[in-house]
Amino acid sequence: MEDKTLVCKDCGNEFIFSAQEQEFYAEKGFQNEPARCLTCRRARKQQINDRKNDGRERQFYTVNCSNCGVETQVPFKPTGVRPVYCRDCFQK
Repeated sequence: MEDKTLVCKDCGNEFIFSAQEQEFYAEKGFQNEPARCLTCRRARKQQINDRKNDGRERQFYTVNCSNCGVETQVPFKPTGVRPVYCRDCFQK
């Protein structure tokens, strides 16, 4: 495989689709070449992530583990109906 020059569909700039990237795409079974340059791919990924979070930072809640009592943080608001565990106790 040889490096290919492609044109980004967002910004219109040319970018290199390297032989190494082509091999990676082939390994993963990707059928299509990238349509965007690295900068536009990163910007698009950030936009998607921002939409998922509505621009908000993820909120964590501080609780005590129901098993060992250690203070821990969880990404959901506990209701008190079910036990909440720290990472170590949850994995056990």
